[in-house]
Amino acid sequence: MRGKPAPRRKLIPDPRYGSEQVAKLVNYVMRDGKKTTAQAVVYDCFDLIKQKTKLEPVDVYDLALKNVMPSLEVKSKRVGGANYQVPMSVRGERRFVLALRWILIAARSKKGRPMAQKLADELIAASKNEGDAVKKRLDVQKMAEANRAFAHFAR
Repeated sequence: MRGKPAPRRKLIPDPRYGSEQVAKLVNYVMRDGKKTTAQAVVYDCFDLIKQKTKLEPVDVYDLALKNVMPSLEVKSKRVGGANYQVPMSVRGERRFVLALRWILIAARSKKGRPMAQKLADELIAASKNEGDAVKKRLDVQKMAEANRAFAHFAR
């Protein structure tokens, strides 16, 4: 690897909730650099969560993330001409990124409603340990469990 790795940028917490994790959600929802649109979607989503659950939306969001974060995943490794799916534990930052990505993919895959509503429904479902994002995490974990025999290939 040439040079040194790029320094980690400090993320500015979002203005309404003062949370860096909510700011990251806004950045992930954002498309084509339209941050105000993404903020409107996330804040509308959080208002819907507050109406539906009568709980603090940031707490529901944190619980949903915790329920979706995977602890194991499989990575392909080539050993002696054969590809093996080797189970590996997931680093903290990657766990967060995967959880956010899966929640957004699950929300975007539903059709016919505004994004704020789809995202709110997916976050509420994930906080209750159900929904497409949690199903994705379970599939990934099952795949890692099934390939436990190849764990000795991990370095």
